[in-house]
Amino acid sequence: MSDDHSYTTNVEWTRSRKGALSSPGLPTMEVATPPNFPGGHPGIWSPEHLFVAAAEVCLMTTFLAIAEKSKLEFLAYRSSATGMLGKLDRGMFVESIVLRPRVVIADESLREKALTILEKAKKHCLISKSMVTEIKMEPEIVVG
Repeated sequence: MSDDHSYTTNVEWTRSRKGALSSPGLPTMEVATPPNFPGGHPGIWSPEHLFVAAAEVCLMTTFLAIAEKSKLEFLAYRSSATGMLGKLDRGMFVESIVLRPRVVIADESLREKALTILEKAKKHCLISKSMVTEIKMEPEIVVG
């Protein structure tokens, strides 16, 4: 695959259990150990948050691409996601992520099409396909 499909990030320790995450051309963001771990920090993005967010953002961007190609007209998209940790002999891991997309459509006749596109997006999201984590989806389609 060509270099236009490579993604570089950099992290630099700043103090205690915090660091600065950067990537060429993108804003730098503070990252840290999550608050429920020893030495963790509230109010700062953690690797666990970023892992869950990667699956959630990928679902949205894949949905947007498929919706555009399928000519699905929708009024709004938003979602939430929750990642749950599990424990195995090898240690803790993100066991499952529940994605809760909410799509607002103008007409009831578009409900099945919107659901189908969400299912396709879940199936084709390259981030979720790259994870060993179980990805579940609880879609909501609203006529508005």
